[in-house]
Amino acid sequence: MGILDWFKNRPAQFDTNRVSEVMIRGATEKAITLTNPRLTVLPACHARLAPAVATTITFLRAMVEALPGPRPLSSTTWSSDRALRAFFVAPSDIQAALCRSDNLRTLFDKFPELDEACVVLGMAFREQQVLGAELHGAIVRRDVLQTSVSFSDHRAHICGRDEPELRRLVGVQAFEYLLAQALSEIGEDRAERQELEGNRALIRARLRLLRQQGPGLGAIFGAAPAAASEQGELAAQLQENERQLEAIGDSMSALETELAALQEVLENPQRYVRVEQKTLRLNTMNVVTEKASTDLAGDIDFSLAALSGASPLQRAFVLARCARSDVPARAINFDAAARYL
Repeated sequence: MGILDWFKNRPAQFDTNRVSEVMIRGATEKAITLTNPRLTVLPACHARLAPAVATTITFLRAMVEALPGPRPLSSTTWSSDRALRAFFVAPSDIQAALCRSDNLRTLFDKFPELDEACVVLGMAFREQQVLGAELHGAIVRRDVLQTSVSFSDHRAHICGRDEPELRRLVGVQAFEYLLAQALSEIGEDRAERQELEGNRALIRARLRLLRQQGPGLGAIFGAAPAAASEQGELAAQLQENERQLEAIGDSMSALETELAALQEVLENPQRYVRVEQKTLRLNTMNVVTEKASTDLAGDIDFSLAALSGASPLQRAFVLARCARSDVPARAINFDAAARYL
């Protein structure tokens, strides 16, 4: 199975209900395919990588199972749902977020029998300290330091026909993210090797040219002989370059280094992916309040994902259900179409 088959069959590669040998073997194969297929030339490559893959699968399985079930996501329930009122400023924002999801549209187009779908609603989450008013009994206190939260940049890229499929997709996406982190670290080693090899070629070429400018053809054409000190400096640079390349090792050593980097990431998935469940008591202005407060407030539950690595990221998210009717058909842009006539 090639890399295109892996992406085609992604949901089947992660089963949240069990961890089998077949699953570990398939995930190991995909980890190698997506990072560097040449790793298979290493002795017992699959057997050496499989324990790390099993560790990651166990970790991701527990993470996915801990996610709360899907909540209704509809503009019609915005006014009665405290969480939706906290997430979205207005009910129209819900439909706007769903309409921006090409994946959701594609899912409904592919399965016309579906009346609803499950999605991961991802959001940017921000907490900030503000000064506000607070009611204590009959007394209004002003300039009270408060924590205000906001949710923005709503996206629904991950979607499935039902909850089990959605959870599998979350697991697959997390697995691919870990592979991307390993590939990023591997890429840095590759870039260093390529840079050293490129420098070696340039130094050798320049040293060769300088030597040619001494007695011989260089003298015939009137070129000044190269200074011995410059030749010696280039020779020293070449020796240092060779030493650095030797420290990195040959191609087999490089493959061993790449396998070790992949193992390191998959043995420690918690370093790169962390999901925690948060509950905040928010009033109608999205200000965090205490339970003893007399403000009209309610508990808001959501998940908070922290992704480490080359580009650290933190996003709030919830699993949700949305109806086909909340994703209207894409309007035809007749002006744009006319330009092609």
